[in-house]
Amino acid sequence: MFIDSHSHLDDERFNEDRDILIKSLKDNKVDIAINIGADLETSINSVNLANKYDNIYATIGVHPHSASEVTLETLNKFRQMSKNKKVVAIGEIGLDYYYDNSPRDLQRKWFKEQVELAKELNLPVVIHSRDATQETFDIIKEAQDGTLRGVLHCFSGSIEMAIEYIKLGFYISIGGPVTFKNARVVREVAESVPLDKLLIETDSPYLTPEPYRGKRNEPMFVRYVAEKIAEIKKISVEELASHTSRNTKELFEIK
Repeated sequence: MFIDSHSHLDDERFNEDRDILIKSLKDNKVDIAINIGADLETSINSVNLANKYDNIYATIGVHPHSASEVTLETLNKFRQMSKNKKVVAIGEIGLDYYYDNSPRDLQRKWFKEQVELAKELNLPVVIHSRDATQETFDIIKEAQDGTLRGVLHCFSGSIEMAIEYIKLGFYISIGGPVTFKNARVVREVAESVPLDKLLIETDSPYLTPEPYRGKRNEPMFVRYVAEKIAEIKKISVEELASHTSRNTKELFEIK
């Protein structure tokens, strides 16, 4: 059984068949899916999904794209929402200098604030980083006081950076791009990251792996991510699934 550590099942692309899809996950060897918040609205949606389905857990947080929408009241609402036992992390949070949908100073401010909120609530963080590799790392390193833990979602950095995050106690999550033909660096990272620090994900409905690239991504497609990484690491898919599922449950404290 696999765990999809990062999905967006509240996305409108699942409106027509969400219930059927979620109920079919176990039949498709997906034990659990972690649904990720990206702003206040999707965080609320995520919690609602987790409340409705036993096999869905929720994260709450504001993606850097929406950093300009965050206020202290947003964080207070997250504090209240975090009391729900199905809420397992703050995320996805971070920096995105590729699209720059929010001013960089606000991205940095609210990234730091949400990291501190995670520490306050004793929750892990789910980190998004695009075209801001060093700055994201510097913020995490500065905040690391021995209590901060989390995962780099859909990691696209270098082996060297992955190792530095692992030294800080973080996990590395790999998604659909590892199956792409030109994904040399991601495959090198997949080969190098120790099994006890590795998570797998789909980022559904985005980043669909081969052989379904171009179509809507779904949590059951996490098997193709697992198969490619197992092939790279020269281990069985069962061993890969066992390690990544255990790691996900450890990080998010899922019993």
